[in-house]
Amino acid sequence: MAGVPGQANQTLIESKAQLVEYIESGNKPKEYWRVGTEHEKFGFSWSDKQALPYDGPAGIQAVLNGMGRFGWEPVSEDGHVIALKQNGASITLEPGGQFELSGAPLESIWQTCDEVNTHLTQVQEVSRELGIGFIGLGMTPNMRREDVPMMPKGRYEIMRRYMPKVGSLGLDMMFRTCTVQANLDYSSEADMVKKFRVSLALQPVATALFANSPFTDGKPNGYLSWRSHIWEDTDPDRCGVLPFVFEDGMGYERYVDYVLDVPMYFIYRDGRYIDVAGQSFRDFMNGRLPGRPGELPTMDDWEQHMTTVFPEVRLKKFLEMRGADGGPWKRLCALPALWVGLLYDQGVLDAAWDLVKDWTLEDHNRLRSDVPRLALQARIGDETIQDVSKKVLALASEGLRRRARLDYKGDDETGFLASLKHIAETGRTQADDLLDAYNTRWNGSVLPVFEEFAY
Repeated sequence: MAGVPGQANQTLIESKAQLVEYIESGNKPKEYWRVGTEHEKFGFSWSDKQALPYDGPAGIQAVLNGMGRFGWEPVSEDGHVIALKQNGASITLEPGGQFELSGAPLESIWQTCDEVNTHLTQVQEVSRELGIGFIGLGMTPNMRREDVPMMPKGRYEIMRRYMPKVGSLGLDMMFRTCTVQANLDYSSEADMVKKFRVSLALQPVATALFANSPFTDGKPNGYLSWRSHIWEDTDPDRCGVLPFVFEDGMGYERYVDYVLDVPMYFIYRDGRYIDVAGQSFRDFMNGRLPGRPGELPTMDDWEQHMTTVFPEVRLKKFLEMRGADGGPWKRLCALPALWVGLLYDQGVLDAAWDLVKDWTLEDHNRLRSDVPRLALQARIGDETIQDVSKKVLALASEGLRRRARLDYKGDDETGFLASLKHIAETGRTQADDLLDAYNTRWNGSVLPVFEEFAY
């Protein structure tokens, strides 16, 4: 979640050191490491399988209002409820009405899965009363870009105007995609760097295992993860592989320099968003932002700007894993399990680094291009990503076993990887299964996906 602008840290930024210290303040001893899980889902009308408007008796606003019965507190912008909050978690809206749970930082996958299950049960209750549904896919299977209503959040209007200037698929990213992501902690700059390198190198494995967006505008699009492909033509200034992460000198300051060089979208002043798209945060820090001479940014401006960079792994005061398509209920807990298993045990983290440390920038870029089309059949050297995924899942399982976070029956967290292990063993993603259904029992229609996969 981007947060509520204007209600956060209003300290003026007078040096780059403040920005470095901001990220460094995320350092936590291992006993305080947590995992946060975020997932987006599409709302649709059962009558026509189209996207939900914001207003109306069966719109997104009605869903937000209905969630109030469960103790969620509303957050408003210009008189519109645009988010909910409760006990460290939040529900937010993406530009096309994608409904996102941004989970609280929790100690175990058991807890985060309970949170997901509670949330989706609440959403089910409200949506059934309204005659609507929600579904987890990486891409809307049938909804045209121009038919998806935009939510009433000022930042999205600025992004909508700017996106077509820098890429051809940015509006698809905004209005027609969904993801599931996991947020994890680090203990030091060195720990952050190793986790960043391992997770960035292995994002294509997550993309392949979670591939779930083979349809666009009601027909196959030639990809298994069209959502992942979209990021290749959204905005080269803020997306893609980050070569500097693998270079000597990577650290908090190097990442700050990267974010400073990403063009801005907006600033928030006096209750409204101001369009500064394409302008420089460095100029802003020097009091040279066009139209606002002499004004300096606040830490709130920096926090908001950090949310407008979109690499596959994003650093804030924690690391965000961003490479996976949205998916079915039963697999939402698998993503945090995968990354906790890989990153929260030092021996496993070291072994994962050994797996990828010799990959070249050419290798990373090739995987970034090939995996959205080929998923598990993409290749790295003499291996397929299917081969690599089996090794990765074995390491993640070992990491979860060593954590030994047990439920009341004495089971550890490794069971949350079962669905991914099945995909890795069979070589079949959910996208493959959807395409088979489309070509056989669905008779060339994508609409049955709503009946079979709605939450």
